[in-house]
This record gives sequence, structure tokens and C-alpha cells, in this order.
Amino acid sequence: MGLLDKFKRGLKKTRESFVEKIDKLVKGKKISDEFYEELEEILIGADIGVETTLGLVEELKNRAREKRVGDTLEVKELLKEILIERLGNESKPLNISGELSVILVMGVNGVGKTTSIAKLAYLLKEERRRVMIAAGDTFRAAAIEQLEIWADRVGVDIIKHKIGSDPAAVIFDAISAAKARGVDVVLCDTAGRLHTKMNLMEELKKIYRVAGKAMTGAPQEVLLVLDATTGQNALSQAVLFGEASPITGIVLTKLDGTAKGGIVVAVSQTLKVPIKYVGIGESLEDLHEFNPRDFVEALFE
Repeated sequence: MGLLDKFKRGLKKTRESFVEKIDKLVKGKKISDEFYEELEEILIGADIGVETTLGLVEELKNRAREKRVGDTLEVKELLKEILIERLGNESKPLNISGELSVILVMGVNGVGKTTSIAKLAYLLKEERRRVMIAAGDTFRAAAIEQLEIWADRVGVDIIKHKIGSDPAAVIFDAISAAKARGVDVVLCDTAGRLHTKMNLMEELKKIYRVAGKAMTGAPQEVLLVLDATTGQNALSQAVLFGEASPITGIVLTKLDGTAKGGIVVAVSQTLKVPIKYVGIGESLEDLHEFNPRDFVEALFE
């Protein structure tokens, strides 16, 4: 099954709620203020967000006027065209061109961070890269245990310390070990919540600094994992994590579990950070490099 087909399957819930409403609208209305108001409601209902929606519809109106569009079906095609332009035509690959690349993976507990690390390790290994995992969420015993199980399943090394150890020390040791073993990529888990009075964001800042001390130029990527089913709440999480370290890419999980896949547009437009991967399934093979054109094509199919 090709990526476009996987997107079609994964976006089934969104397509049924979002595009079917648009189809009904374009078939039943002429171009008017009322038409655009109803379109706004549909876009906001798909979790594209108020601000992003207003900008999209305003651009849509202007372009429809410029092109002298008189048919609502043509407006739908224009919307599709604008979405592709806004999201960008191409995938944004990981920055892993050097001898060793360090990738910090952040996100609150429950968004699918641990499984995303495992799926990413699997993808990179399939590309014949040597991968190591660093169990940096030392505040949660289950996180270390889960990563050990996943590392064993994928067939990659894992560096871990005892529960409650200094997370930054785990990352430092992992980078040192990776350099010694000729590893290509280190995937570093981080805490999503602390059980102590310590400040989570301060802890993440420390990990970011220590990675840079362990290897000049590290981390090469900081990926934030967001759960698509949480909608606009995901955006507030992103703003918070962005205060701890510069985010270079988004991993959007559980896209197949929501009828509000418009969150993809909201995340991309509001955060100005590329979506690098999307999760549309449970198995190791179900993390995919995000292709904006395929996403929009699958949505409107």
C-alpha cells in the first residue's frame, strides 16, 4: 500500500466529517457571504482553528474574485490549492546527514512519545542506519521498561540508568557511547511530567545544554510529539515546550483516531514548525514521513 493510500485510510474519519460537509455546502449554495460563513464553521469544526480559518477564507475570497470564479465547485478546488501552498509541497526530512545525529524527543505523557521513538528507530534502521535509544525519562519506571521492550523488538541498543537518575546524565552517556560505537542516530526520550517539585521545562533546558556539551552541534533535531485527538490543546502544549528548547519538527500521532484532522493545518500554520512525521496506525510501520500534498489529496479524495 502506497503512502497516499495509507493517508486515505488514516484520514477516513476526518474526510467523512469534513469534506462531506464541504461537498454538501458546494452543491447546495451559491457563492455568497452566507456560503463563506458556513465554510468557516466547517473549517473551525475540523480543528483548523479560528485564526487560521479566517486567514484561509479571506485568501480564498480574494483569489476567487481575482480569478472571477462563479462556481462553488471551483471554490473547493481553490481551497485545496491554498492548503497545499500553506502546508508546502514537499516532506521535510530529518537533519541526520552528519557522522552522528542526536534527536531529542519531547511531549507530555500519553501522546505516544515512547511508541513514536520505537517507530522512528524502526524507520531509521530500515534505512540501514545504526540507531541507539537513550531512556531519558528517568522519572517514570514504565517509560524505561517500555523502551527496553521496544529496543529489543526493533533490535537497537539502549542506554539507561536507574529510576530517578539525572536525565541529562543519561543523554550525556548515550551520546558518548554512540560516538564510541559508531552509531548514526541517538533517539533521546525525555520526561513528559515530573513526580517531584522540579520544573519540567528547566529539566528539558538542562538536557538540551548537556547534549551540546556532549557533542558540538547537538541536538540536530528536537521533535515534539503531539496527539492529534487532543485538538487545540496540542497547540498550547507546543507553545509550552517551545519555551524549553527550539522545536525543529512535529510528530503528530493518532491521526487515524480523530475526525478533526484539520489540526494538521492548525499546527503547521500556528507554530511555523514543519510536521515531519504522522502516526496513522498502531504497528511499527505506521509512522510516516509527512507529505503535505499527499495529505491534502487524501483529504479531498
